[in-house]
Amino acid sequence: MDLKKRLKKGETLLGTLLSLPSPEIAEIMSMVGFDWLFVDLEHGPHGFMELQRMLQAMKPECSALVRVPEVSESNIKKVLDIGAEGIIVPKVNTAEEARQIVAYAKYPTQGVRGVGAARAHGYGLSFKEYVEKANEETLVVIQIEHFEGVNNINEIVEVEGVDVIFIGPYDLSASFGVAGQVEHPLVKVAIDKVEKACTKAGIPMGYFGTTPEAVKPYQQKQGYQLIACGTDSGFLIEKGQRVLVELGK
Repeated sequence: MDLKKRLKKGETLLGTLLSLPSPEIAEIMSMVGFDWLFVDLEHGPHGFMELQRMLQAMKPECSALVRVPEVSESNIKKVLDIGAEGIIVPKVNTAEEARQIVAYAKYPTQGVRGVGAARAHGYGLSFKEYVEKANEETLVVIQIEHFEGVNNINEIVEVEGVDVIFIGPYDLSASFGVAGQVEHPLVKVAIDKVEKACTKAGIPMGYFGTTPEAVKPYQQKQGYQLIACGTDSGFLIEKGQRVLVELGK
């Protein structure tokens, strides 16, 4: 595990979102040169066995963060036991939710994560070594993507154990009634409030965009270290359409 260490060094890490439950896609994307892959169990059809196959296929130099569908002890425990380097939790709106997430991701006495031997523990072969390091090395990323979370951001960033605040611009825009308008003034003001709170608390930020043009302003902004650009299905669509245009269809 080195993603958390790289963030602490101040590196900006580039990734992309995987919405399709395919080990081959995960393998290819891990070979392209991305620092990390955003595996989406919230909207994607992945099961836990499919997730495990994807993580097994990835090259070790590329890290995996898995977005769980919701705040759930069972989901967080299984994703980490399977071998994700960290979790991304969607639509976190209160400090209490953030504290619960941290507790689910950490072994006692820092949290309540259940103890079992799975892929992350070398199926038991490296159990002791993993458990000793897991609390320190597991990355906890929470998403702010609703106006309620923005309203409570000053309390959320004070929760010990939250490593990154990740902006979800599309759901955030929808919460203001301007779905998809990620450049809308209401969304911009909300993001600015989150940025100020994270800067004050010294917490790195993350951002997702569908195109390089969408994420570049955030990549170049101080404080944004976890950038996700594009999706696997989007890359396939874009390339396929481009080929057809070039062939005159």
